[in-house]
Amino acid sequence: MISKTGIQATLALAYLAKIDKNAYAGASQIAEKINAPKNYLGKLLNRLASEGLLVSVKGYNGGFRLAKAASKISIYDTVEPIDSISKLYGCFLGQASCSCDTSCAVHKKWDKIRNDYLKFLKTTTIKDIAEKNISI
Repeated sequence: MISKTGIQATLALAYLAKIDKNAYAGASQIAEKINAPKNYLGKLLNRLASEGLLVSVKGYNGGFRLAKAASKISIYDTVEPIDSISKLYGCFLGQASCSCDTSCAVHKKWDKIRNDYLKFLKTTTIKDIAEKNISI
């Protein structure tokens, strides 16, 4: 449902939620904790910083930290820049126009599933993940 990259982004932010809010963690430190490739994760974290989810500081004692409280960052916020979850708003069968008035064969079923899934992503926060994930 979410790409491996999306999962790693979510776990990285959950790890950052567990450290002091004014502290920074380096990409290699985070990569080790979430079992992700260091160089790959560094690029991913820079992308999330450019999206405004992280603050990045270069140099000695630099690294990454959350740009806002973990309770204010949803899984949707984290994964959307990577997986383009918003594309789920389109027709499941690829029709240009699909709505209650001009629906495809699976519109009603897909609409409910999509809405429930998007609600889950938008209401589950990085704080929720950090509190329940003891492996990071």
